[in-house]
Amino acid sequence: MNIIRTEKLDFEYDAESGRGLVLKELDLEIEEGSFVAILGHNGSGKSTLAKHMNAILLPTGGKVFVSGMDTSDEERLLEIRRTVGMVFQNPDNQIVANVVEDDVAFGPENIGIPTAEIRTRVDEALKAVGMYEYRNHAPHLLSGGQKQRVAIAGIIAMRPRCIVLDEPTAMLDPSGRREVLDTVHRLNRENGITVVLITHHMDECIDADRLIVMADGAIIADGSPREVFPQVELLRDTGMDVPATVGLAWELRKAGYDMPLDALSAEECAEALYRVFG
Repeated sequence: MNIIRTEKLDFEYDAESGRGLVLKELDLEIEEGSFVAILGHNGSGKSTLAKHMNAILLPTGGKVFVSGMDTSDEERLLEIRRTVGMVFQNPDNQIVANVVEDDVAFGPENIGIPTAEIRTRVDEALKAVGMYEYRNHAPHLLSGGQKQRVAIAGIIAMRPRCIVLDEPTAMLDPSGRREVLDTVHRLNRENGITVVLITHHMDECIDADRLIVMADGAIIADGSPREVFPQVELLRDTGMDVPATVGLAWELRKAGYDMPLDALSAEECAEALYRVFG
């Protein structure tokens, strides 16, 4: 079952921006329960696409459906945003309270959830992201990774079926990036929440079920990471690179060695090197 579907999606910012069509007749289906990474360089249209997934932006042409609901139907807007939650680059822009648990409660309070139910949701959400012990802390004293996990908890407390994360690790150090990625993978695996991860970090895509690559407002590759990353020339022609493991295997293949291009992790690459040179 698809939770998000686009049909011939076009989007153009106002004429004064001079950007032209940012999304061009884009057709996409995202299966419920999947973990999908969308990769692209700046200006590829990936963040614009993300904002269509819960009606922050509406199509200039074509349609976007969330669980069968047309995002241009104003009467369904609240239900659409309950179904798909958004997490952005800067957690400071999503944190609104002076205490962690109050911040996580903000969303459920706004949609009229009873107080007792909010308490349950807040506790469950903070435990899900590993931040329960910080529930009485001030958010501004947390690390970047911890703040982003609180922002994710605030979305989880709304009980969405899908979370779209728009470059959530862009402002984080490697430790914070790992915290956030581990959290969203666990939510997908253990809670069945559909995850759409928008990123320009190739290594964040390796463990996704599906990898979509965008360039100039269109999808240029779509498949599992093991299917997409070996398309080295296609990716490099659009200004992107490939994971270091694939790049190494690519150079060795050009030198005549039988290296697999789908050994994505460091461990898999090391094993392949051992088989070839050991």
